[in-house]
Amino acid sequence: MTYCVAMRLKQGLVFASDSRTSAGVDDVSVYSKMHRFETSPDRLLVLLSAGNLATTQAVNSQIERDLGNPEITRDLNGFSHLDEVAAYVGEISARVQGIYTEQSEQNGFGASFILGGQIGDLPADIFLVYPAGNYIAASRDKPFLQIGETKYGKPILDRIIEPDTSLERAGRCALVSMDASMRSNLSVGPPIELLLYKAGSLDHGIYHRFDENDDYLQRLSQAWSDGLKELFMKLPRFDWEGD
Repeated sequence: MTYCVAMRLKQGLVFASDSRTSAGVDDVSVYSKMHRFETSPDRLLVLLSAGNLATTQAVNSQIERDLGNPEITRDLNGFSHLDEVAAYVGEISARVQGIYTEQSEQNGFGASFILGGQIGDLPADIFLVYPAGNYIAASRDKPFLQIGETKYGKPILDRIIEPDTSLERAGRCALVSMDASMRSNLSVGPPIELLLYKAGSLDHGIYHRFDENDDYLQRLSQAWSDGLKELFMKLPRFDWEGD
């Protein structure tokens, strides 16, 4: 299992992902879930992945092969809209899963993706691609998308993230969301990857990889934990409680 989150804000996009693929008493494996592609200069495309590692690797490999094949026109550089790219990723994912079994999700071969980025002057956006290959976009009421082990990190996003949230504040919120998931589920773990993309820039954005012992990540986690404890102690008391 893993945990990935992406946010669509007025200022741009935020992506965050963990890197744990398995976790046991004597076996912890890591693999990057954030994939950035070398496309033409008029676009930025980022793909977050969760689910069966063989499936996600095969999907990314096929996308890379298409991108480097001059005989193929349906690649990341051949689409004019992000939703077309989302459909393309969904088609490849469904085809890869179909190689293994007709019931890939039930048999552990399922995979889901978050596609985000910008093409030309069109708005930056994010899409959730389901295991079946269909997809949805983020909405104004819910400007973030999650895949993987989502339930532990969702409450902070629901309370904090709004379209007007700044990229830096949203980035911190993504890390706190990731911290909540790591504390509650062993299958989510570092290194944590974070990417902040300013809308309209069409550059690679601000990227940082946080290892397990990263000083900032530890300070952020401790500050959040201390703040929650302090706030809890200030909650209104029951009527029957004394001082």
